[in-house]
Amino acid sequence: MTAIGIEAIDIGKHFGSFHALSGVSMKVAPGSVHGLLGENGAGKSTLVKCLLGYYKADTGSFLVDDREATIERPADADALGLGMVYQHFTLVPSMTVAENLVMSRRDVPAAIDWRAEKAALGEFMRGMPFKVPLDAEVGTLAAGERQKTEIVKQLYLQRRFLVLDEPTSVLTPQEATEMLGLVRDLAHSGQLTIVIITHKLKEVAAFVDEVTVLRRGRFAGAGLVKDLGAADLTAMMIGEPHAPANPERLGEPAAEIRLAVRDLRTAADGGRKGLSIAALDVKAGEIVGIAGVSGNGQKDLVEVLGGQRPIEAGEVLVDGTQYDASRAQSQARHVRVLPEEPLRNGCVPPMTVVDNLNLRAFDTANSRLWLDRSAMAARAASMIAAYGIRAPSPIVPIGVLSGGNVQRCVLAREFDGDVRLLVLANPCFGLDVKAVAETRARIMAARNQGTAVLLISEDLDEILELSDRVAVMHDGEIVHQMPAAGADPQEIGRHMLGHH
Repeated sequence: MTAIGIEAIDIGKHFGSFHALSGVSMKVAPGSVHGLLGENGAGKSTLVKCLLGYYKADTGSFLVDDREATIERPADADALGLGMVYQHFTLVPSMTVAENLVMSRRDVPAAIDWRAEKAALGEFMRGMPFKVPLDAEVGTLAAGERQKTEIVKQLYLQRRFLVLDEPTSVLTPQEATEMLGLVRDLAHSGQLTIVIITHKLKEVAAFVDEVTVLRRGRFAGAGLVKDLGAADLTAMMIGEPHAPANPERLGEPAAEIRLAVRDLRTAADGGRKGLSIAALDVKAGEIVGIAGVSGNGQKDLVEVLGGQRPIEAGEVLVDGTQYDASRAQSQARHVRVLPEEPLRNGCVPPMTVVDNLNLRAFDTANSRLWLDRSAMAARAASMIAAYGIRAPSPIVPIGVLSGGNVQRCVLAREFDGDVRLLVLANPCFGLDVKAVAETRARIMAARNQGTAVLLISEDLDEILELSDRVAVMHDGEIVHQMPAAGADPQEIGRHMLGHH
């Protein structure tokens, strides 16, 4: 199996009047690690989907090893040896690694001879640069092992060109370094050509050979990484050499404990243990960051604090008194929550943007028996302007907006008014560089004004930049806490893996 080169020439793709790609070109050398960079909405995913046959390009062409290729459906990309590892895992958790591999083939026999298949898999694994346990259920593997298994699956399917979409987003620092090193070695040995979609410029500098940068659906630049600095890449991505600076942290947290979690227990869910949190405090004027590999209870904690998951034992206290996360209590105590998957957990998708932006206030801002639609529209318009929400119209269903714009809507609603406790789950997910900087500035401004902030994020850099204190979650428990200033990411990573 040898790596192949790919060239995209003047690719164009439009959806109605929206031009997602306009004359985009990219050349990826065989046996290289190529970075595809750009802000959210720049066209990276559209370009890759055209290459892999999920979309048909309207204009332009693809060359595979210098020969023009017709790619109109995924089977065409399959036949050429093109594959992709997605940001979120696609393996079946209840099946073993061996079962996942065999069942991924197109030629799975009606009756499987598992003895013969396992013998063949053992032989295949002997040629792999890293090992995965064939008899282990995927659901029992750590995130790093699952990511390796996803890559092994693509090699098993005889891919010679592989796209990795944000491959380290669910990995600890140690797992990310190991996995990217293995991927680079695979490419440089000539077995595979790699394209990495990422926003982490440190990883680009350490592991990528060349880059192509897109901005607003157009080609914005390309070059060898060794010839480009972070300022060059940022300028290509956003048109300016530097992203806005991190907001300034003012003052120290107060002594007053705004949020206290004590002996909290929840039921097991979907084969995962429930929460078992002995103690977690957030003071007024403090940001406490929750670090952890995705799936270790962070979502459950946000759902408890947002009133979407019942508790079996223990208590949640806000300002020293019992808190049940009901709508009445969240309004009275000025508690705001940005949940994971905000479209599903924080919005009503068929309702309009205006209505969703007013969900917090429609029953308190209207003194009459009917809704004041003009006041609601004005309130929504001010949020849309302040947060740069892009929508065809304020009265379209919020479900038609992009993920980044849904995130902006929910942030605008939850930051509105007097906020004493702010619970945020991945607040910058899906936002572009400028919007990330603006959101982080708003979080820090709230903290500086005395709001208590519980920040749950899969981006460890974000946690270390914003937090006063870091708490690490593993298997539903808080296993370690430390001041954020001077914290060692490698030590945090060890606790994220459960190595106490």
